[in-house]
Amino acid sequence: MDASPDPHLIFPQAAPDLAAEARVWLRSLTEQRQASPLTGEAYSRDLRQFIAFLTEHRGARPDLAAFAALKPADLRAFMAKRRAAGIESRSLMRALAALRSFARHLEREGKGKSGPFAAVRSPKVARSLPKPLSAIAAIEVTDAEARAGETRAPWILARDAAVLGLLYGAGLRISEALNIQRRDAPIKGRDSLTVLGKGSKLRSVPVIAPVSAAIEAYLDLCPYRVAPEGPLFVGARGGQLSPRIIQLTVERLRGGLGLPDTATPHALRHSFATHLLARGGDLRSIQELLGHASLSTTQVYTAVDGARLFEAWASAHPRAR
Repeated sequence: MDASPDPHLIFPQAAPDLAAEARVWLRSLTEQRQASPLTGEAYSRDLRQFIAFLTEHRGARPDLAAFAALKPADLRAFMAKRRAAGIESRSLMRALAALRSFARHLEREGKGKSGPFAAVRSPKVARSLPKPLSAIAAIEVTDAEARAGETRAPWILARDAAVLGLLYGAGLRISEALNIQRRDAPIKGRDSLTVLGKGSKLRSVPVIAPVSAAIEAYLDLCPYRVAPEGPLFVGARGGQLSPRIIQLTVERLRGGLGLPDTATPHALRHSFATHLLARGGDLRSIQELLGHASLSTTQVYTAVDGARLFEAWASAHPRAR
């Protein structure tokens, strides 16, 4: 039996045929293209906002025929309205990607055209430099002892430290860490891990001894039986751990350790790359470890390292004062 929610609950302002097709598209994102749950949620929200806009823009609930008849001007009007509401370019770019993905799905099914969506230029996004933590701060964030004063259960403190250790010690994305299965845990002498990254690409990453030890400590304390085929990291009730829990953990650590707002779980991945580069790691190897499809994505860390060197020179060189 299909236990999926009624499409009208997901897209209440869409006509039944459009809402049903949107649900098929969302399911294909996760089942066939193996998009992360966060991507699925974001794309669903973007399409829902666009449907709400069309309902107001055209004065009627859009159906498949109305969607197929859209012009580039309709999309530009939507983007302009979102921009006027204060939405930043990066979010607008993601929304356009979501709409293009849905349009391509409709075209494959013979129910629409993707041309009008491809004709709209993506907004320009200023490329900001990653903001890594210092080596000392990164180590503190991944140390369970840094939260010793909290009233949370010791196994939860150990779990969070193990997750954060994987982000900094192996350069994983938070979704990659939380999708590791128990049977693949890098413990008991296993010093590498196969990760399913973006685009369903597999990569192998080394796991250093302190991270393996942190995972073993968590498993020793965990009150739940973690099934081999189940998620390695579980929540307080035994289900799969939510990324939001780790984000809240880092928010608490920011206050306790006096770290800036830029200290996030993803900043630990940035720190992994930046600190490797500072210690002489080559870009190609770092690219492989991070799972970047393009070397140009990894090259941004050379700018980060250069900026840090300049800051050190400016603070220490007598002629810089």
